[in-house]
Amino acid sequence: MKKIILITLVSIFTASLGYTQDIITKKSSEDIQAKVTEVTTTEIKYKRFDNQSGPTFTILKSDVLMIRYENGSKDIFTDSPNTSVANTSSIDMSIKGKQDANINYKGKKSGAGWTAATTIVLSPLFGFIPAVACASAEPSDENLKYKDAELMKNNTYNQAYTEQAHKIKKRKVWTNYGIGSGAWLLLFLLL
Repeated sequence: MKKIILITLVSIFTASLGYTQDIITKKSSEDIQAKVTEVTTTEIKYKRFDNQSGPTFTILKSDVLMIRYENGSKDIFTDSPNTSVANTSSIDMSIKGKQDANINYKGKKSGAGWTAATTIVLSPLFGFIPAVACASAEPSDENLKYKDAELMKNNTYNQAYTEQAHKIKKRKVWTNYGIGSGAWLLLFLLL
């Protein structure tokens, strides 16, 4: 019984290690793993997460969509809240679709939890099967959590939103598979 409790605690600790950094999401949908040191009216100053004793980098706030902090809170930066769909180019709609997916889609009901559980209980070999199945399936429409049904009628926006949500889902599933594999290995070594 003590081993099970120890394994559970180590698994939870290992899982939490992957989420201890701030993530700066640029409007180009690029994520930067960082430790944000300062947010001014025009700039965001940060250190790269993998080199926190290194130089401080600066990025324009106008180039940033959102900052997700290590404690789970986030800051979202928007230029103008009301954007007319009719007057927006195809490229702008694609960018907006990706940005909105980064903000709204959380990857719930993605199968990531079942993937981790299967991997821990059975083995990484058996966990690989649900990981591939879940990662290859696009998120269902009811799980996309888009805020504006009118925007989803725009084909370019819809496609960009769905593709970005699928990338988020894949990342979540494979992260949980990795965590589950690590926990299984630890369990295997302890038993």
